Amino acid sequence: MPADYINDFSIPITIDPRTTALVVVDLQYATGSREHGLGKLLREQNRLEEAVYRFGRIDDFVIPNTARLLSVFRAARARVIYLTYGAETHDCSDVPPHIRGLVQATNNIEGQKEHEIVESVMPYENELVLNKVTMGGFASTGLESRLRALGITEIVVVGVSTNNCVGMTAMEASDRGFGVILVADATGTCDDEAQAAFENMFLRLWGRVATTDEVIADLNSALSQAAE
Repeated sequence: MPADYINDFSIPITIDPRTTALVVVDLQYATGSREHGLGKLLREQNRLEEAVYRFGRIDDFVIPNTARLLSVFRAARARVIYLTYGAETHDCSDVPPHIRGLVQATNNIEGQKEHEIVESVMPYENELVLNKVTMGGFASTGLESRLRALGITEIVVVGVSTNNCVGMTAMEASDRGFGVILVADATGTCDDEAQAAFENMFLRLWGRVATTDEVIADLNSALSQAAE
């Protein structure tokens, strides 16, 4: 049973469309579609049933809820930033060894279909898309300098995978002084246990965990207050 005393030290994180950005992490064909990349690989190996939870969660929750958030953030003229991951060299030599095998196996290389963001949540022309060759979004991109230049002090994080690239990016952001909201029903990983474990861990000083509906309600409330 988690110790409740740590909650006394959690700071509130609010949403302001002027200072809050939606960060969409790794919603690419490589690992975000059952028809390409990882899904195709597992099908060829007759192991696709091992990823039923992953792709079901992406299709039923992550993609539709990300689309809802994109619509609301764009309507509020709040910033939207995309992160992708994958190699920028054909031999994947620029990717750290611990993820190189996955990148190679899923053909997640710049210029390939698998590296592209899935069509239903594609970025608009004026939205930043930053590629990383690490799990975290801050280690191998100019994300921090971009956020600070834009006046962003809070980020709302969605995408895959919760306990890998999404979580690492969220934790890096928190360590750099940004307020971070992890959207529980717009993130996904391989099973319920891993999802719940990361959410519970993240609540312990790292940031806030909220639903899509809660984030939208907070954003609409901030817009209403600004209009008064």
